Amino acid sequence: MSTASVPEGTYQDIGDGLRMHYHDVGSGPALVWLHGSGPGASGWSNFKNNFPFFAERGYRNIVVDNLGFGYSSKPDTDYTLDFVAGGVRRLLDRLGVERCAVVGNSHGGAVSIQLALDEPARITKLVLMAPGGLEEREAYMKMAGIRTMMKVFFGPGGITRDTMRTVFGLQLFDPTLLDDQTLDERVAIARDQPKRVMASLSVPHLSPRLAELICPVLGWWGMDDQFCPSTGAVTLATQCKDARVTLLSRCGHWVMVEHADLFNRQTLDFLGQP
Repeated sequence: MSTASVPEGTYQDIGDGLRMHYHDVGSGPALVWLHGSGPGASGWSNFKNNFPFFAERGYRNIVVDNLGFGYSSKPDTDYTLDFVAGGVRRLLDRLGVERCAVVGNSHGGAVSIQLALDEPARITKLVLMAPGGLEEREAYMKMAGIRTMMKVFFGPGGITRDTMRTVFGLQLFDPTLLDDQTLDERVAIARDQPKRVMASLSVPHLSPRLAELICPVLGWWGMDDQFCPSTGAVTLATQCKDARVTLLSRCGHWVMVEHADLFNRQTLDFLGQP
């Protein structure tokens, strides 16, 4: 592991020379956590303020580092949505998880939707925080957060602590909530992340397929999101058969960080409903 203070998780071989890193905490019904993209992203840095709450309340939390991110394998390939979602499916197969709810943020939200479309019998519920894939690609490229992130990752100066603070400060309405520990965790991972991961990361337009989802959906969106347009909240509410969506003022892209208590309580209530 790196020198950043991320507790050691577990590694699982998923075939083809690939292995995935994850944290497995608690016991009970399985709850799978899928992080967003960006330099240095990992399951732990996204959800460390959330999954312990659910572990204490009777859920088995599988906090995943997707392929290309965290401490999972980063092969020299194109990071299509099918490839990343396929890694999660293979991990769940190896772990014997036949049924689970999935929590996904940003790119992880798009992965979550893809999993539910591909395996509706496996995915019981979706919790989506500003999921990707609900707009055409051009809409995302206009967002200030996306433009800044790509400039930092591919810029001549490379990854530094200051540039990473700028990028991840844009994730939050109140950038002072970005603590030094999270910043250090992400910088340590980002420095070893191949540029091909972000260069080839792709998500199809998923909105036309939302009506195919058969599981209940809980959506979250901050009105000050600078990465995924908040219009996606209405898309979720109108296109999904069974959805509720919470919109929050004075909130950016990381609802689960800026409003952790509210997110945890309402998500717990949603998961507990039949």
